[in-house]
Amino acid sequence: MTWVAAVARLRAHREPGVLVTVATVRGHAPRKAGAKLVVGRSETWGSIGGGNIEAVAIDRARELIGGPDAEPELMDFALNDKVTNRHGVQCCGGAVSVLLEPLPVVPAVAIFGIGHVGLELARILARHDLDLHLTDTRSDMLADERLGVLADAVAQVHVHHVPLLPEEVLAELAPGTHVLIMTHDHAEDAALADAALRTEGLGSIGLIGSSAKWARFRHRLSTEGGHDDATIDRIKTPIGLPEITGKEPATIAVSVAADLLLTFEKERR
Repeated sequence: MTWVAAVARLRAHREPGVLVTVATVRGHAPRKAGAKLVVGRSETWGSIGGGNIEAVAIDRARELIGGPDAEPELMDFALNDKVTNRHGVQCCGGAVSVLLEPLPVVPAVAIFGIGHVGLELARILARHDLDLHLTDTRSDMLADERLGVLADAVAQVHVHHVPLLPEEVLAELAPGTHVLIMTHDHAEDAALADAALRTEGLGSIGLIGSSAKWARFRHRLSTEGGHDDATIDRIKTPIGLPEITGKEPATIAVSVAADLLLTFEKERR
């Protein structure tokens, strides 16, 4: 497996890792500059030359995987028989520096309802390194020409057109995915809210709407859905920052995105 494929595999499985690269080589060394190794929690892919260099790099990479707020770092190795190594002697005669770049699990967000607000929110979130799921029952909301504004997205965008039962998408989401419910249909919103509360492992759940809408939903979730108050309180409504009160779709989207970014920061800490 190539290192690119290994990085993609880690991301698809939402597993952290570290990309290890031979940054510089002076004199003789097992591999040339640019050689890469991908380290996961229990597996590795590729090689930076084996021996002590690789073993120490793997050890340090796993320490970075297990620690908070890991940042890229350089490790230097002298390859001679005078150096005491943790994993045996490498006496090629040169010197090597190795760059370790953490590959964290990126946030994941699922937007249900890609109307005016949903599309504006998708445009903002798409500029960030995250997994972004866009779901709508209306095919025209997900048409290629409409979503063309996301063509240069940094995020990995996953589009789900589900004409019926969009709540089925919830079961496909990775653990920790933050869910935002903002469809065109209050009945659809209600079904999604109920299903989201029944789906284990989700991150935050947000619902767009007024206090009157939420009062009706809360009563229905309690009486028809059988959810207790603590469970219902997992749903945040209204969504966004309370200090931003504008009603324009772009304003709401900025407010919701800013609130999500704060949530991501709390998760990282």
